[in-house]
Amino acid sequence: MKDTATVTTRTWRLDDTAPGTGTRQTMVLAAEHDRLPQVVYWGAPLPPEADLATLAAAHAIDVTGGMLDANPDLSLCPEAVRSFPGQPGLILRGEDGTPLLPKFHYASEDGSDGLALTYTDPENGLALTFRLTPDPSTRIVQLKTILTSERPVHLHWLAAPVLPAPQHSSEMIDVAGRWTGEFQLNRTPWSAGIRYRENRTGRTGHEHFPGLIVPATGATNTQGEAWGFHYGWSGGHRMIAEELPDGRRQIQFGHAARMETKPATRFESATLYVTYSPYGLNGCAVAFQRHARDRIVTWPDDARSRPVHYNCWEAVYFDHKLPVLTDIASRAAALGAERFVLDDGWFGQRDDDTRSLSDWTVDARKYPDGLGPLISHVHGLGMTFGIWFEPEMINPDSDIHRAHPDWALGGDDQTLGRQQKALNMALPEVRDFIYDRMAAILSAHDIDYVKWDHNRVLPMPDADQTRGSYALIDRLRAAFPQVEIESCASGGGRIDFGILKRTQRVWLSDSNDALERLRIQHDAALFLPLAVTGSHVGPRRCHTSGRILDISFRAWVAAQRHMGFEMDPRELDEHEARVLTEVTAWWKANRDWMTLADIHRLDAPDPAILAEQQQHRTGDRFVVFAGKAATSTQIAPRPLRLTALEPDATYQIELINRASAPALSRGNPILKDGPIDVSGTWLMHHGITLPWHFPETMWVLEGTRL
Repeated sequence: MKDTATVTTRTWRLDDTAPGTGTRQTMVLAAEHDRLPQVVYWGAPLPPEADLATLAAAHAIDVTGGMLDANPDLSLCPEAVRSFPGQPGLILRGEDGTPLLPKFHYASEDGSDGLALTYTDPENGLALTFRLTPDPSTRIVQLKTILTSERPVHLHWLAAPVLPAPQHSSEMIDVAGRWTGEFQLNRTPWSAGIRYRENRTGRTGHEHFPGLIVPATGATNTQGEAWGFHYGWSGGHRMIAEELPDGRRQIQFGHAARMETKPATRFESATLYVTYSPYGLNGCAVAFQRHARDRIVTWPDDARSRPVHYNCWEAVYFDHKLPVLTDIASRAAALGAERFVLDDGWFGQRDDDTRSLSDWTVDARKYPDGLGPLISHVHGLGMTFGIWFEPEMINPDSDIHRAHPDWALGGDDQTLGRQQKALNMALPEVRDFIYDRMAAILSAHDIDYVKWDHNRVLPMPDADQTRGSYALIDRLRAAFPQVEIESCASGGGRIDFGILKRTQRVWLSDSNDALERLRIQHDAALFLPLAVTGSHVGPRRCHTSGRILDISFRAWVAAQRHMGFEMDPRELDEHEARVLTEVTAWWKANRDWMTLADIHRLDAPDPAILAEQQQHRTGDRFVVFAGKAATSTQIAPRPLRLTALEPDATYQIELINRASAPALSRGNPILKDGPIDVSGTWLMHHGITLPWHFPETMWVLEGTRL
């Protein structure tokens, strides 16, 4: 950070500079007099000698008819009191409900860890602190806003530090979705006014993932500039992307409005993670992937390989019988599974989803000798054992609800979701109860994994609910540090960097349909690495779509991420078992380097193809997955360009599943004969010409730098 000052202007500079790699992005802030600072530059690295005062002055736009005599600052927290024409960054009222219009002035700064700037409003007894912390290793800048008050105030809206959006962008990309259809990318043109998205469901949500990519005009996955944003909070958020009448654009992220239900003297935003990319959407994706894997997630054992999962849900649902489960476990281990996860149905009187949530005691009807015999059998097969909980939820038909109806969040007449209510996680007695029940199970058995589910939205948004859930998970992590946790919320309903600080895996979707998963995984890679993204080989006939897909396609799609199985292995014929065993063995042989690899989305010239390149950080090796999701309009496959290679290096490329070419692939492309040695320039500018293949199939290529 470089700090300069003149009589009327303060300027600051943030660079993410890593040893041996140089600076990858620069952010410059400036403030006139003692006003709040605004970002006057964010993008490609500037020369060290750049005159920041000149940049601040050159950033200013002209004034003409129909405008104020000076343009109000688009600051880190735009102030309504200064005639700002757009959405303000702070809305609050006094304890008696009187609206407050703060006007902040410079107070102090601290450059010991990035940059912290504090501004005060003595008249209203308020202080506002902005924290900006670049991470040179991951190319992520972490931003946070903190508001303190001498007297309790009611908060309506507090934005994380507000950033300008680029003028040379024609659209923005945000993320929508639904159950079994998560991570759907929306491309919305910039226009005058607001792109306003708010999730008020009380969890991260299938519908409104808290992420945004703003590409420069013409940017693709692999080229052009892009700016990325992710708000790391699990309780519902608001995003504002606004184009002002003068043409300037702002991006705001914060908690969903009115989530703070009580007056207080301190509020803070969650962390907003941002990055700039000079090489397309992939630059943002790689930064988010690395930051999640290397900075956000804490691993019980860094050296342990990611184990192949088997989850019994779609094999037995609630019908738990010990002989059936032990047989299934034996078959799963023979296929290559290394962790057996016992899903919903092991507790209380849980024969369906209408009862017993929160009665976390083992069902003696199904397990007369407890869980011990099943766990011993699983361990005897060389697998570890995981178990399902839905700790934050309660069925009205449960012993605990009958004893403590006041523990449920919301009114008695609320609309149920999956026949359940949410527990009030703000109550210490509720958290103590859940902790004691879960700790009893985890203490009594050798369990290394919890699938933590969250199957309904909340009756109303409340930040205390999210903070209470975080506190419970933190307490359990401290008491059982060897236990990994998966965040599941009807699939991908709670995925963000806030929950990933406390968990090690996310269940991306309840859809095990490989065709749907291919697209969901491809788009989720803009934010999520392989290491945390669970993907399972589902049944021959998918339970959520009814689609029947070949075992090879199902297996290779699961092998793109943290691999597992979730079907009844008794349905597999000899061919299916052999293919699944072979693909699983390939995944195990490659998982250690793939876990640390960057996932680059490729620009396929055929819209039927969804392709990605998973590349070791050193660039020495990579694997390309080219999935065909639909029928192509042309007859022969178009060449697929790769990315992020050394132009002058030579790479050996091998189509490792070439034996699966169909009979209609009648030609003899060279890749069907064996590996080829070609240059990085050829791979990136001409591209790989693959053999013909059917829809709903996958080609897999391995690349090695020679």
